[in-house]
Amino acid sequence: MNTVHSAAPAGASRARYAILGLAFLGLSLNYLDRANLSVALPYIQEDLHLKLTNAQKGLLFGAFFWAYDGFMLLAGWFADRVGPRRAYSFAAIWWSLFTILTSFAGGFWSLFAFRFALGAGESPAYPAATKANSRWFPKHERGFATAVVDSGSRVGTVLALPVVSALIGFVSWHFSFIVLGALGIVWAAAWYRFYRDPAEHPLANDLEREYLRANGARIDETDDRAAAKIAWSTLFRYRTVRGMMLGFFCLNFVIYFFLTWFPTYLKTARGFDLQALGTLGMIPGITAVILAWLAGKLADRAIARGANLTRVRKTVMVGGLLGGSVIVFAAIVPSVYAALALLAMCYASLAVAATGIWSLPSDVAPSSRHVASIGGIQNFASNIAGIISPYIMGWLLDVYHGDYTPSFALAAVVALIGAFTYAFIVGKAEPLPILPISAER
Repeated sequence: MNTVHSAAPAGASRARYAILGLAFLGLSLNYLDRANLSVALPYIQEDLHLKLTNAQKGLLFGAFFWAYDGFMLLAGWFADRVGPRRAYSFAAIWWSLFTILTSFAGGFWSLFAFRFALGAGESPAYPAATKANSRWFPKHERGFATAVVDSGSRVGTVLALPVVSALIGFVSWHFSFIVLGALGIVWAAAWYRFYRDPAEHPLANDLEREYLRANGARIDETDDRAAAKIAWSTLFRYRTVRGMMLGFFCLNFVIYFFLTWFPTYLKTARGFDLQALGTLGMIPGITAVILAWLAGKLADRAIARGANLTRVRKTVMVGGLLGGSVIVFAAIVPSVYAALALLAMCYASLAVAATGIWSLPSDVAPSSRHVASIGGIQNFASNIAGIISPYIMGWLLDVYHGDYTPSFALAAVVALIGAFTYAFIVGKAEPLPILPISAER
């Protein structure tokens, strides 16, 4: 039987939205620092007199993901162990310091090393933000909250184009890394000072705490004691968790085009100058943010009215990945505006899917102590794509002499595989049960 959820009672505080705004800002800065290189690389290459092949550029883009992914499993466990307050703050200080240090790079290998270290520092951010959301939002508000936090990745990527371009134009590429790194350190101090769990936060009153407790927020006091003892390693035995890993890999294989090769594509394949990169180049990202927020709100409304949670989540994820496959047509249309429209449709569809994907760890975790761990596990698998995708696209560009059609066709096929995975391999959006020996689910 589906549950109809009530709205927050009159007089309940709204501290959860302050937490949400700050978490969103953190991921926006996170992705600004992550996407900085994709905008700055042509200017770094010119300044340092580097003659890089497309495959070497792909290696530089992928260096971040080698460390980001390598530390991701540990990052999810770490966020569950120390909590979102300390995990998120620690991550922001680390990634901000190495953003600043990137300004001192003098060649290919120093750039590679600083990007690798940046990736290690950013790995706890998403698991920590997901855990904070699971504690502060009930299940019928989780879609919108997830959309807002996850849109930080889109906002950061979108802002990288005008912000980094402006900083480079105003001073130099070095200045862009220093300024963005300094902003990250300021944010880390603000998060550490402000964040507390609902039971401890001075801005939350008892009405808000009871509303969260009664409507599915993942907090320690509502945990099943036996489920809370499930070992981290046991999570890999669940078919749903393994399906989440494969499905998210497929989504990120496509979406990381927008974080790595997208500015280069606009510059080399569509003839954009610096001004156009900072204006028209923002269209896909802005579209993705708006539609993801709308999708999250509509999903929450359906769940609040009693719609089946699993059906809502799967509709969002499967439909979003199907929509992402339109990327294949962007390479073959002659009009730059048609290409931008198709890329906007692709990016927005993937962002919509991501609102369901990042809601799932809170939905399926056996206890509140597993939310960040499952988030880290699926993010680990997804960011193997961050290592593979930029390099494969660069290699295909070298093989096909700058033609993006093979790369986009491969991305479309991977998106369709992801849609199939969420439709038929991932199970119900409900807490995973305690498994008997040799059982799977």
